Amino acid sequence: MTRRDFLQGICGAGILIALGGWAVRAKFSESLLRPPGGQDNQWFESLCLKCNKCLEVCPTKVVALARMEYGILQSRTPILNFHLGYCTFCGKCVDVCPTEALKPQDPKTYRLGVAWVDEKNCIAWQWGGCTVCKTRCKYDAISLDKSNRPVVNERKCNGCGQCEFVCPAARLRSFKVGQSRGIVVVPFQTSGASA
Repeated sequence: MTRRDFLQGICGAGILIALGGWAVRAKFSESLLRPPGGQDNQWFESLCLKCNKCLEVCPTKVVALARMEYGILQSRTPILNFHLGYCTFCGKCVDVCPTEALKPQDPKTYRLGVAWVDEKNCIAWQWGGCTVCKTRCKYDAISLDKSNRPVVNERKCNGCGQCEFVCPAARLRSFKVGQSRGIVVVPFQTSGASA
């Protein structure tokens, strides 16, 4: 192998790594659920220091860190994990953010994402009898259809995640679906809802 072949190989590998990182960023940057005020990913990423203060102060422990699979730039930035808790819009994460990457928001008008019923995992859709998500939604964003199955009103849902947090599907169906919930909060692009 000549020095020229070696350098071309290194340059080619660098280009492939850069393109791979860009592809991962393009795939995930629009699909991360952020704490209140962090929904504009470009704005958020330009300001977030990855200081983890929002994670430390969250009273419901819903703020978690993005893993490496979301890409190097997103890794260790705050995301919302509704398996750990839900967002009350208390504003504590906003108060401790040193760069104002997070901004105060009104839970009646602002949306973190939107809940989506996964009919394959939802107990009410599969077996019937479960109304936990509807009962716990304090924004009246979940109603029941004629068969007592949950239906989400995307206009009322602010993506707080309480429905996903309390969903019993992961416990009752753990032999089959593990961590899957019958209702999940997704970004607007994934659900088809508009912000």
